Amino acid sequence: MTISHTVPVSSGALWTGRVLSGIIVLFMIFDGAIKLPPLDIVTQTMVPLGWPADPNVARMLGVIGLVSTALYAWPRTSVLGAILLTAYMGGAIATKVRIDSPLFSHTLFGVYLGIILWGGLYLRDPKVRALIPFGR
Repeated sequence: MTISHTVPVSSGALWTGRVLSGIIVLFMIFDGAIKLPPLDIVTQTMVPLGWPADPNVARMLGVIGLVSTALYAWPRTSVLGAILLTAYMGGAIATKVRIDSPLFSHTLFGVYLGIILWGGLYLRDPKVRALIPFGR
C-alpha cells in the first residue's frame, strides 16, 4: 500500500486517535501555559534539573512546547508537530537521565507521552498508517 492509496479510517480508530491526541494536547497546553508567567514554582523546580531559575528560559520552553502542540493539533501540520514534540520529549528524557531520575516514573515519562502522541496520530491519520504499516 502506498501513501496515495490509503485505507479509510474506521470510526472507532478515528475517535480513539482523537481521544489519545486530545490527552496529549491538553497535557502540553497545561505544560506550556504554566511556563509562560513568571511563576516561582516553575523556575525553582528547574534548578534541580540543571536549568537556570530564569523566567525567560521557562517562557522559551513553554512557547516551544505550545507551538509544537499547535502544529500537532492542526491536521495539515500534525506530522511536523509530532516530530517537534518527539524532540521536545527527547530533551526532557535527556534531562531526567542526566540527573539520574527514577527510570519508570520520571525518565520514561516522555517515552510514554511519545507513544500516546504517535499512537493517536497513527489511528486518526490514514497517511501515517500507510507510512508505518503494522501487520499486513
